[in-house]
Amino acid sequence: MASLKKILTSGGSALGSWLTLPSPAIAEIMARAGYDWLACDLEHASLTLSECAELMRAASLAGATPLVRLSDNDPIQIKRVMDAGAQGIIVPMVLNAEQARAAVAAMHYPPRGTRGVGLFRAQGYGASFPEYKRWLAEESVCIVQIEHIEAVRNLESILAVDGVDGYIVGPYDLSASLGFPGEFDRPEVQAALAEIEAKGPFSGKAPGIHVVEPDPETFARRLAQGYRFVAYSLDIRMLDASSRQGVATFNQHMKK
Repeated sequence: MASLKKILTSGGSALGSWLTLPSPAIAEIMARAGYDWLACDLEHASLTLSECAELMRAASLAGATPLVRLSDNDPIQIKRVMDAGAQGIIVPMVLNAEQARAAVAAMHYPPRGTRGVGLFRAQGYGASFPEYKRWLAEESVCIVQIEHIEAVRNLESILAVDGVDGYIVGPYDLSASLGFPGEFDRPEVQAALAEIEAKGPFSGKAPGIHVVEPDPETFARRLAQGYRFVAYSLDIRMLDASSRQGVATFNQHMKK
């Protein structure tokens, strides 16, 4: 099976989702369902690094590429999640090329980057550092989040950074940066999304978006628009939506 890196750089598509609940069973279920990648969410969820490590272990053993959505573009956190076994990072709120370069540098060892060298799960607990060093240079993935109007204005220079493999649009924060949080139908928000769709594909980097609600029709529309690094919903929204659907069906039929 091709790695996530090779899928993205060859023009292929990859399906993922977010993990916010500290249950390895959830990660295993979603990986076995066929998700290509699963991202532990350290930005908005209350996961600890130890819980994230267990989620990544479960995801990778079940066949999905484990990623981490960082809480910030923090070189120390990047080093720690990579050492714990992340095969890539999703970097929130990247506003310019300088920030994108900093994230890439924090992933890689010198001379390419600035990451300190240590031995933990990623390096086989010390037994496979040479192999890991080669893997890191060839297969690790860096995704930047485009979720602010300033990032939209700087999109071309951000995506020109060597080591950035793709981008994912954060619609909620993007709309919030325009003063309309969650109001995706606003002309200003639609114009920003259209600008990303117009500029992004020319970079050669994988275009991505997060379809927050588990809505197959919206998902299909985004795929038709050319997005190929796509996050379909997240664990808590799928659990909530499915639960509410069951309750609504029950009420419709049994409480007449």
